[in-house]
Amino acid sequence: MSIITQDAEAFLEKYLNNASPTGFETAGQKVWLDYIKPYIDDWRSDNYGSVYGIINPEAEYKVVIEAHADEISWFVNYISEDGYIQVIRNGGSDHLIAPSKRVNIHTRKNGIVKGIFGWPAIHVRRGKDADLKPTINNIFIDVGADNKKEVLEMGIHVGCVITYEDEFMTLNDRYYVGRALDNRIGGFCIAQVARLLKENDIKLPFGLYIVNSVQEEIGLRGAMMAADNIKPNVAIITDVSHNTHTPLMKKVQQGDIAGGKGPDLTYAPAVHNNLLNFIIDTAEEKEIPFQRSASSRSTGTDTDAFAYSNGGVPSALISLPLKYMHTTVEAAHKNDVENVIKLMYEVLLKIENNHDFKYI
Repeated sequence: MSIITQDAEAFLEKYLNNASPTGFETAGQKVWLDYIKPYIDDWRSDNYGSVYGIINPEAEYKVVIEAHADEISWFVNYISEDGYIQVIRNGGSDHLIAPSKRVNIHTRKNGIVKGIFGWPAIHVRRGKDADLKPTINNIFIDVGADNKKEVLEMGIHVGCVITYEDEFMTLNDRYYVGRALDNRIGGFCIAQVARLLKENDIKLPFGLYIVNSVQEEIGLRGAMMAADNIKPNVAIITDVSHNTHTPLMKKVQQGDIAGGKGPDLTYAPAVHNNLLNFIIDTAEEKEIPFQRSASSRSTGTDTDAFAYSNGGVPSALISLPLKYMHTTVEAAHKNDVENVIKLMYEVLLKIENNHDFKYI
């Protein structure tokens, strides 16, 4: 029987369809917080918008489960005299997928203004232009305006954030597909852990902080602030990794990680070995499938921010294999989503109050 209910899937669809670009996560955070409120005792937010749902807020020993809430996007950087818009990245946006995409330009005064990434037709790209490719310097947005003045009158100005219009879908009743599964699917998973704890009437012996951080895509900034504010004893991070069983991926470089075969557990300097082994032991005991990957210098996730905070916090990373990361058709296998939730839930049930993960 699936642990992901119809109500949970409805929340996932609403959460993914709502825009949450880096630095502008507020609307998405409100959707997430409204969903978890019935399952927590208290909540807090910080000055930049990270949100913490808390169970047992008075407890001294603190465990964090965390995801990040922001999605990649674009900024308006320049408006030409004939009304076309040049952009810069907000996070790791891919210029190669931009042409022909529909976009939402978020304005302060006029709400959403629709636009499109234009591109010259194939049969005019001849001669020296035959190999014309999208670059960060030549992609552009068309809002149907005749000049710069008209663009400005729409409420569009330098600094407006831009997101893709693409929305949630399921593929072959097997994959959740949409933009920003990186990493709102993680936010979905930790919300489901909170739900299961409440529905199963679990009384944890420690304080649990269910953290949805902002600004991961531009340097783990929200997690840095959250780690300093909470000062946890343990942190378990969920993010996405690459499903390398797709065309053009190189398993020798990116690892051998497949969709549907379970969460991806990462070995890395920032990952605390004793906590990782604790998670692996739990997975084996509960017969939860998992895969392994390795990161050399850093994980590139919020794990690094928590691990190296407050004199060192035992931290581990549970990743969800994802197809087509940083595109508008990111795809996660439903079984993997379920098993990420199960693994985090079962790990929490095994952690004792004042659990000591020290090496020596």
